[in-house]
Amino acid sequence: MTAVLRAEKLSKWYGNILGISDINLEIGSGITGLLGPNGAGKSTFLKIAAGQLKPKLGALTVFGEAVYGNPRLFRRIGFCPEHDSAYAEMSGRGFILLLARLHGFAGAAAAAKAEKALATVGLLDSQERAIKGYSFGMRQRLRLASSILHEPELLMLDEPLRGVDPVWRIRIMQLIKDYGKLGRTVIVSSHILPEIEAMTNEIVLIHQGKIFAKGDIHRIRGLIDSHPHQVSIRTAQPRQLAARLIGSEFISGIEFAADNRGLTVHTNQRDPFFTALMGLLAESGMEADEITSPDDNLQAVFDYLIGK
Repeated sequence: MTAVLRAEKLSKWYGNILGISDINLEIGSGITGLLGPNGAGKSTFLKIAAGQLKPKLGALTVFGEAVYGNPRLFRRIGFCPEHDSAYAEMSGRGFILLLARLHGFAGAAAAAKAEKALATVGLLDSQERAIKGYSFGMRQRLRLASSILHEPELLMLDEPLRGVDPVWRIRIMQLIKDYGKLGRTVIVSSHILPEIEAMTNEIVLIHQGKIFAKGDIHRIRGLIDSHPHQVSIRTAQPRQLAARLIGSEFISGIEFAADNRGLTVHTNQRDPFFTALMGLLAESGMEADEITSPDDNLQAVFDYLIGK
């Protein structure tokens, strides 16, 4: 693998707060998922890689060049930040057109780039509206448009699916996969494992500012599957469902919701449990309105693995 991005002994802290510590990492072409709980250091790493932050120690290069203070290199990099960075009074089109000009495009070329980027994220019909009138999901798509309009060779996306409606989540995931198929390099961060799994097999696990594991999702999945999972099921028949589940070898405990509209199942074998659950629901005719894992599940995974 030819490294597009290379980090060597990379560290960054803010006063007494650690951002990332002693990271050594190489990332080549294709899609790489940067997976970790909130506060793990994902955003700090991506901001350094985008040239927005200067590391305290170590070095990070992109295409063999140092990033910080190297504006010539920025034309080859696209960065979708986690938080808004747009001028709220401007229209969506005005903002993207401004960025196109800052990337060196002018006149008709800038307008064409802006229109293509807005069309890609489904904002053409809303392009003349002020950004302050956009919903959270629309602003998220606008950030994505700003990162792809100059068709960068390295695209970095920080939690790009946060707050996006289900239809556009699927479309954005497909857009990311298509971008990776072009032979370019995509780094996408998330704290939600299924999001990353849907886009790539190459995973980097980051926790407390350190790289904890790197490799194929099947290897990582082998570590994670042994973690005790909690699965919450919303159903009008919680006790009937519990009675059918309680004898399963995949289940270590069941708790009922306070409103008696669901239950939480504890399992050490996540995938076999879900297979058994789907079969039981289909066989019994019982309905589940919602099946979720707790939001902090990934944090619990890391705590579990570190404890081992």
